[in-house]
Amino acid sequence: MARTALIVIDMLNSYEHPDAEALVPSVREALPGIGMLLKRAEASQAPVIYVNDNFGRWRSHHGEILQGALEGRYRDLVEPIKPDENALFVVKARHSIFYETPLAYLLGRLEVRHVVLCGQVTEQCVLYSALDAHIRHYEVTVAVDGVAHIDGELAQAALRMMERNMSARLTTSHAIAFGDGTT
Repeated sequence: MARTALIVIDMLNSYEHPDAEALVPSVREALPGIGMLLKRAEASQAPVIYVNDNFGRWRSHHGEILQGALEGRYRDLVEPIKPDENALFVVKARHSIFYETPLAYLLGRLEVRHVVLCGQVTEQCVLYSALDAHIRHYEVTVAVDGVAHIDGELAQAALRMMERNMSARLTTSHAIAFGDGTT
């Protein structure tokens, strides 16, 4: 059976960007699902990997990114899902979690073949990450109640594309188990 990892995409965010006001309500809706996934992954000792944009700050590291998000206007969106001491962290600069990052190498070292995606933004980073995972032959699950969007219609289209074109399994956080590598 494939080992499963939880990938938390771009949730360490200060929300100081033009789309923030459209995104924030959806993030609030996704937080309980993401929280549930984090608890389940931790209980099963599944790898939890935060892959986060560096927001163009090329000298930053995960601690600075987290601190900036916690000091932002929407600390309440970051605090409940901030990484614990066991979480792994990969910095990205573009939409996909794989593009020019060491994530594929890390997943290989962890013997992961199945990724559960949650985070933001469904119609952008989550979509491109699911595609890149699919073309690398990973099994992909997307927690539909653990992803946030800017545009609801585009998000629904993106989810349909992930399911249809990338063989992603779409399900809720309640239906995802990490212990035996299956969902």
